[in-house]
Amino acid sequence: MAKYIHSMIRVLDEARSVDFYRRCFGLEVADRLDFDDFTLVYLSNGESETELELTVNKGRTEPYDLGDGYGHVAFSVEDVDALHARLEAEGFAPRKLVDFAPGGEVIARFFFIADPDGYQIEVLRRGGRFR
Repeated sequence: MAKYIHSMIRVLDEARSVDFYRRCFGLEVADRLDFDDFTLVYLSNGESETELELTVNKGRTEPYDLGDGYGHVAFSVEDVDALHARLEAEGFAPRKLVDFAPGGEVIARFFFIADPDGYQIEVLRRGGRFR
């Protein structure tokens, strides 16, 4: 059986991205592998074994074209309202909170936020299938 271990995104500014993911989601650098042309930075926290891999291509100065194939990554949190308020107060500009209620019953409460490179992140209230 396969085990899902990480997702990778390309970022322009390592420090800016590490700071964003630390301040917004409590992710810390678990490992950093530096090579001649690129650096790999693995971020994680105690909530999950899954990591986010940041790839920093040295010498790159133009933003990446995210194209039309990328969707989002998602985090679940205990108190989505409190995190939304904190991120808004810190100037991260999260989008509005949404209650997703197909058929009339709320099955998810969430918001989206973009990281410094424009990657979309969904933040869901923990519960149900979103543990």
